[in-house]
Amino acid sequence: MAYISAHQLGKEFFYYRKQSGLMASLKNLWGREQLSKLVVRDLSFEIEQGEIVAFIGPNGAGKTTTMKMLSGILHPSTGHARVMGYVPWAREKAFKRKFSIIMGQKQQLWPDLPAIDSFELNKRIYEIKDRAYQQTLGELSEILNVRHLLDIQVRRLSLGERMKLELIAALLHQPEVIFLDEPTLGLDFLSQRAILAFLKTLAEEKRTTMLLTSHNMVDIATLCQRGIVISGGQLVYDGSLEALGDVVGAKRHLHVYSHTPIEKQVFAQYGRIIAADRNEIVIEISKAQSQTILARVLAQADVADIKIKELPLEHCLESLYLAQKVPA
Repeated sequence: MAYISAHQLGKEFFYYRKQSGLMASLKNLWGREQLSKLVVRDLSFEIEQGEIVAFIGPNGAGKTTTMKMLSGILHPSTGHARVMGYVPWAREKAFKRKFSIIMGQKQQLWPDLPAIDSFELNKRIYEIKDRAYQQTLGELSEILNVRHLLDIQVRRLSLGERMKLELIAALLHQPEVIFLDEPTLGLDFLSQRAILAFLKTLAEEKRTTMLLTSHNMVDIATLCQRGIVISGGQLVYDGSLEALGDVVGAKRHLHVYSHTPIEKQVFAQYGRIIAADRNEIVIEISKAQSQTILARVLAQADVADIKIKELPLEHCLESLYLAQKVPA
C-alpha cells in the first residue's frame, strides 16, 4: 500500500463579491453575491515510503492547498486521501505524531521567546524522550550552525536564521512524512546545501517520505528524481524528472562557439535561437535530429567548440505550463 495516496482529491473555496462604496455595503446586508473557485480538481497520485517527490506548479496551481489537505489542515470538497494509512483530516493523535509540515512563509516558533523554549514545548507535546531529544537537537544545531542562536528571542533573528530554527522545530520528533513548502526560503547558499544534504540523508537512512514544493530548481534537482506537476489544480505530469524533456517535445540546446563572428540567419534554419552574441550562439533543436544538425553545423561554420545539453528543468516546466495555457 502506498504511503501517501490521493484519489480524485478536490477543493472548492467560496467567497463573496462586494462593490466599493456605502450603497454596496448596505445592499450586502440583504443579499450577497456568492462566488466559488475550484482550486484542486480530481487530483490522484501515490507516493511510496522513502520517496522524495517534487510537487511542482505555477503560483496558484493548488500545491499548498493539496499539502494542507494531506496534512489534515483542510478538508477536501471531493475525493479522499490516506497518509501512512490514516485519513489526514480525522486528525488522530497517532497521525499527528508521525508527520510534519514546513512552510517557508509560516512560523511555528513563538517570536517573543528564544527558540530553545519552543523546542522544549515541542518535546513535551510530542512526548520525545530526553536522550532522543538531545541527540536530534545537537545534530540539527550542528548541521545548521545555530547553537549560538538557541537562547535568543526569535523575533530578533534574521529570516534565514529563523528558517533554520523552524526546520529544527519541525524535525525534533523525527517524523515519518514531511511536507516541505519552500523549505529553503531566505537561506544562504551554504545553509541551503546543508539542509538539502541532511534531508537526502534522512530519506536514505530512515526512509522518511517527503513531498516538496519549491520554485528553486536547485532544491528539486538535488533531492528529487520524480516530479508531480499540477496546473490549474489538475495533474499534468507524474513521472521521472529526466523524462520531462521528452514529454514537452524532446528538445536540446546546441551551444556553438565560433572563431569568426556569428551570423544568426545561418543558424536560424536549425531551430529557435535562445541567445546569441559575437562568437557564441545557443539554439533549441529537436533531440531526434541533433546528430544531423551537429554534422551540418560542423561542416558549414568555423567552429571553435560545440556542446549539446539537455533542456534545463525550468525550461521544460515553462513549456509544460504554456501547453496548459497557465501563466508560469
